[in-house]
Amino acid sequence: MFEIIYKDIEENKINEQIINTVLKKCFEEEGLENSKLSISVTLTNPDNIRKINKQYRNIDKATDVLSFPMFEKEELNKKIKEKDFEYEDMLGDIIISIEKVKEQAIEYGHSFERELSYMVVHGFYHLMGYDHIKEEDKKLMRPKEEKILNDLQIIRK
Repeated sequence: MFEIIYKDIEENKINEQIINTVLKKCFEEEGLENSKLSISVTLTNPDNIRKINKQYRNIDKATDVLSFPMFEKEELNKKIKEKDFEYEDMLGDIIISIEKVKEQAIEYGHSFERELSYMVVHGFYHLMGYDHIKEEDKKLMRPKEEKILNDLQIIRK
């Protein structure tokens, strides 16, 4: 269901546990726990995420998280509604800069676990077709993210 890949950083079982817990809750919340959808999560460094950001988004800067969905929102909604999970499908890829997660946890004054969990749930909802560029879209996405984190009792400290 979830594959975790390390690109130029050390493996970390605690990070894997956080990611698996958060994604499992996301799948449950969206009724996908019995689907054959899978997600690839790559944990990397700022240099690699900057290169990916430049290559795919033409933005030459490091960022915290990138998401690459495999479905358009309408297509995914139809698949979910019709329970069309006969075949394994990739929901998409999430790429996270662990160094950026550490920096932002300090900057925002909360735990590394909270920041990593937020990056995972944020990436997941991008894969589900949600966005936050427009205010009306943000009003749909943010409550979903917060519900997952609150249900897991991963709160801001």
